[in-house]
Order: sequence, then C-alpha cells, then structure tokens
Amino acid sequence: MVHRISVPPVLRIGGGALAELPDTVRGLRASRAVIVTDAFLSGTGVAADIARALDAAGVPATVFDETVPDPTTASLEAGIRAVADHDADVVVGLGGGSAIDSAKALAVLAVRGGAMRELKAPVQYDGAALPVIAIPTTAGTGSEATQFTVITDSASGEKMLCGGPAYLPSAAIVDYELTLSMPPRLTADTGLDALTHAVEAYVSSRASGFSDALALQAIRQIGGSLRRAYADGGDAGARESMMEAATLAGIAFSNSSVALVHGMSRPLGARFRIAHGMANAMLFAAVTEFSLGAADARYADCARALGVAGEQDADAEAARALVTELHRLRAELAVPAPADFGIAPDDWEAALRTMAEQALASGSPANNPRVPSRGEIEELYRRIYAQAA
Repeated sequence: MVHRISVPPVLRIGGGALAELPDTVRGLRASRAVIVTDAFLSGTGVAADIARALDAAGVPATVFDETVPDPTTASLEAGIRAVADHDADVVVGLGGGSAIDSAKALAVLAVRGGAMRELKAPVQYDGAALPVIAIPTTAGTGSEATQFTVITDSASGEKMLCGGPAYLPSAAIVDYELTLSMPPRLTADTGLDALTHAVEAYVSSRASGFSDALALQAIRQIGGSLRRAYADGGDAGARESMMEAATLAGIAFSNSSVALVHGMSRPLGARFRIAHGMANAMLFAAVTEFSLGAADARYADCARALGVAGEQDADAEAARALVTELHRLRAELAVPAPADFGIAPDDWEAALRTMAEQALASGSPANNPRVPSRGEIEELYRRIYAQAA
C-alpha cells in the first residue's frame, strides 16, 4: 500500500513562536491577511494585537470574529464577505478547532465558490484555495496540522466532514503560551480529544509506520502531562508537552484517519450541540471497550505508551488496562454524560437511529478495528447516555 503523507510545509513550535507570524506571512509571499477568530479572543485583545503586529510589518490585516462553536454553513457567509472585502490573500485561523475549521473552509470557498455540502466526504478536494496559517489556542484538535474541516449544514443539520489536500494549512504556529489561561474543563476535553486522535490514528486500518510513530509519541506525552495541566493550568512544562502532543496527534490522524469515536461524536455535536472534544471524551472509553478483541496488540501498544501496562503484560491484559485507564480519566477529569446536559431519555432514544446512520455515512467507523453495525452504534449511544463520571 502507498501512503501519501501530508504535513504543513511550515511548522513553528514552541514558546514565543507567535512572534514569528509576520515572517511566516512574508514566507508565503502574502500581503493582505484576514484573521479568523471568535468573539472571546477578539474581546481579550489577542486578535487585535496580532493584527497590529501584521500591520506594523507591512501586511494590512482585518479581524473577522464571528466564528461559532461547531461552525455552520450559515456562519461562514459573513466570513466569505470579509475575505472578499479585504481582498485577502492569506487566512490566519486563530483559536480552537472551530475557528481553524472556519478558516480552512473560508480559504476554499473564497477561491472555489459553491457550497460546502458539495465537498463533504467522500469527496477529497485538492483544488485551489487561499493559504491558511493556523494558530491554535487549545491543545486538542490538531486542526492546525490536518487536511480536514468539519462544518454543519445549516439546512439539514448534518455535521459534514470535508477533507483533501486543499484544507491542509500552509503553516502552523504552535505556541503553548497561548494555552496557559485555558480553564480546567477545556483542558480536560481538549486533552482527551488529542488522546482520542492519537489512539484512533494508531488503531485505524489506514495507519502507517509514519503515523504510528507520531501517535505513540503523542500518547506518551499526554500520559505524562494531561493530569498535570488539568490540576495546574500554569504548569508551563505540562502545557508545552500537551500542545506539542496535540499537533503530533493531528499529523498522525490526518495521515491515517480517525475511527468509530469520531464517527459517533459528530452527530452528537450536530444534534445536541455537545462540543467536539467533550463528545469524544464521553465516547472514548465505551468505544474502545467495544473494540477489544479485534486489535489487542495495537491497543496494548497504546497502553504501554500511556504508561498503564508494561512489556511483560500480555496484549489482551494490556488492552484491558487501557480501557480501565480511559474510564479512570473520564472520572478524574469529570467528563459529563449526555444526560447531564438535560437531554430527555425519549429525545435521546428518538435520535439514535439517525445519529447511527450519520456516523456510518461519515466513513470513519469503517476504519475501526471492529466495524460496527447500525444497531451496535445505537447500543453504544445508549450505554453512554447516563454513565457515571
């Protein structure tokens, strides 16, 4: 099998990397920038500071701060106008996965036109797009290093996975100092999101030696840093390790794809507005437990990298230890259940068939070591509905 490896051409990683944004823009031979972010980062002044730094470097910049969590086709409309009005030739995505996903979509639509629904999986878009510089402010999604974006169709409510080389950022600036103010809840959800990316990248049927190496290193770093970052947001060492791990995991799954957890989490976000990282955290342990017996050697490697099993442990024993640790993390990091959101049991049950069908249609479950039926996905949704933290 031939594996086509895609990595952002420019990666600047480390404390203080944000200061290198003007040089990065010039390296792309760009001259007019639109900064795509959210109202929070606009309100803190971070986006304005970046715009001033670009202006001072001779790159006129404007801020578009109307991105929303789990971006929709409707939320992109004003952004398309902002890119056109500024005559931008580079898009800077600043924020968590939603802001960066919005930036990627805008970079494609600004050149291609048309509608995002025309580009949903299994389409692989490799046409023209504006260059994107991704600046993550959370340690989780890895979107700064992936060739995917996720946009909800405002008309149908479907959370669409859109992929292809055109969505891969031209550059990523990964500065852990931007994560030092993340609250514990966001730290937990994004950290578990990154761990999900790494494990799913490793057990995916599309994994390669390249993605394996990155995934296992990400798992090692998360195992040593997530609890520390959650307990003390000012722990710079933990923050730096988590930020790097999230990017490693992003590169890994961008080149091997994700699996059943992600296939099931997207409908949760679309139907019940559960944030992506939290949805993954809700599902991770239960889905991994469901998958045992199909790829125990791979799950055992993950357990050893995470530090919860040793080389002397049999693969089946180590794989089971991984599931135990994922349940423990879910409890220690106080991951809520869907029932905790006030979702009524009848509403949950009524949504299961559609969510299961959407999960299967995304293609991600087909990469899972144990490929589920629709009924098995429905049963997994039932299992997590009221699971205790």
